[in-house]
Amino acid sequence: MVSDAALDAMQNNKAIDQYAVVGNPIAHSKSPIIHTQFAKQTQQTLHYNKQLIARGDFKKDVTAFFAEGGKGLNITVPFKEEAFHFATVLTQRAQLAGAVNTLALQADGSILGDTTDGVGLVRDLKNHHFTLKGARVLILGAGGAVRGVLEPILAEQPHEVVIANRTLSKAQQLADTFKPYGNIHACAFIALTQEQYLTGFDTVINGTSASLNGDLPPVTASIFAAKKTTGAYDMMYGPTLTPFLEWAQINGVSLLTDGLGMLVSQAAASFELWRGVMPEVNTATEILRNEP
Repeated sequence: MVSDAALDAMQNNKAIDQYAVVGNPIAHSKSPIIHTQFAKQTQQTLHYNKQLIARGDFKKDVTAFFAEGGKGLNITVPFKEEAFHFATVLTQRAQLAGAVNTLALQADGSILGDTTDGVGLVRDLKNHHFTLKGARVLILGAGGAVRGVLEPILAEQPHEVVIANRTLSKAQQLADTFKPYGNIHACAFIALTQEQYLTGFDTVINGTSASLNGDLPPVTASIFAAKKTTGAYDMMYGPTLTPFLEWAQINGVSLLTDGLGMLVSQAAASFELWRGVMPEVNTATEILRNEP
């Protein structure tokens, strides 16, 4: 039997706006730490947790979350495409990405789907003084992580964005899709040694998952040559420099940043969408960086 105190606590908790991150697996997620810090910083009253969803149960469980009064969700792997189809309204950047990492209940009862990964990356790049406007930008990889960041990067008006991938056709498909938004081209990894690419890049972004396995993308150090790349960014992160960033440092790149700030900045964009206030990101990033 539930005690009166426990019942009161449950009722009080229901009165607090509920948010969560859902995925499978989910135990590793840092989102509750980030959003709890954001709420404290902005003096917002909310509750944010993480929820494991079984494969095949996304629609059922997310429908139940909103039916029970939930206000918003962050979505992580493997459910970003299912979230895209679950949303009743999509932002333009979510439509282009073909995936959603944020769901937000609207006043009319509709569910807005957005992707904040790209804006999170751009904000983190700017925060670390990477060159985007008028720059030559090389992006390694052509998977979902890269697709989700292309429109915000192109909105910064780089001189050129080159997408390099092991399979040229996959990179070319992205370049064709995003061609209306800026000067974007595709090539195979092996083609980066050709003359037109040896003039150098201002910013190189690793959008592959190679660092997760302690590996490097299959490209040569010529990508850092000529102008001497001013910045190397790895969308992955860890307690020390990723293998990609170590390699960039050895080859003369001094501005080195991993994707932890991107994680926090995309969360901040979700928080702003839900609560109407943009939190400061450096404190939460530092908290995560110093975690044991």
